[in-house]
Amino acid sequence: MKHYSMILFYIFCNVFIYAFHGSFWVYVFCFLLFSAFVVWGSFDIKLGYFVNSITHKKTKVKEVALTFDDGPTEFTPQFLDLLQEHHIKATFFCIGKQIEKYPDTFKRIIAEGHNIGNHTYTHSNSTGFLPTAKMTDEIAKCDEIIASVGNTATVLYRPPFGVTNPSIAKAIKRNEKISIGWNVRSLDTVIEDERKIYKRITSKIKPGSIVLLHDTSEKTYRVLVDLLLFLKDKKYTTFTIDSIIKSNKK
Repeated sequence: MKHYSMILFYIFCNVFIYAFHGSFWVYVFCFLLFSAFVVWGSFDIKLGYFVNSITHKKTKVKEVALTFDDGPTEFTPQFLDLLQEHHIKATFFCIGKQIEKYPDTFKRIIAEGHNIGNHTYTHSNSTGFLPTAKMTDEIAKCDEIIASVGNTATVLYRPPFGVTNPSIAKAIKRNEKISIGWNVRSLDTVIEDERKIYKRITSKIKPGSIVLLHDTSEKTYRVLVDLLLFLKDKKYTTFTIDSIIKSNKK
């Protein structure tokens, strides 16, 4: 769903209003419907309503991308140990403040060959309401930390909570980032039952899936232990997000 969808929807509303002779309640109905449409587009990154985001890899090969948000944290080394044990490279979308708090862990992520991405400096709960200038600064400041601590740079950016809007779209463009979404959301920060998280992920996985996880708890670590065994049993390999970027440039 692109921006032209918004135009088509606007035209539809006007035709609908005209058909019912401009009734006040028809106007109200169309306004509410249009508002719901925009809110849905803001919170579902897969729609690409405000920002075109990469949410999967176009492939028939049985491979998936494991991505981890909100780190580095005190739990990240465990995740890295497990990934190393299974010879798997993942993509970590890191928060600037967390990098400052765990610089050695961040350096280890890079040293062990994983992808890193920008996940803003603070991961503010008010992300969806921040003005363009503030969002631009959030992304730029995280870039500065990535460069100073990790001596590297990234074009990958994942919007906190998957929220997008016109301000965030402008901030992404100004910082020359590529927005990365997902098509398998674990909800591991919301669901407490590990088996439910595991079943939610494994039931949705298909070739090219990008899986959203968080390296922020023992719970998700235990889910990952079982998930890696599942992938091995089903003969899935893994890819990192940069492989999609590289293939798109060819």
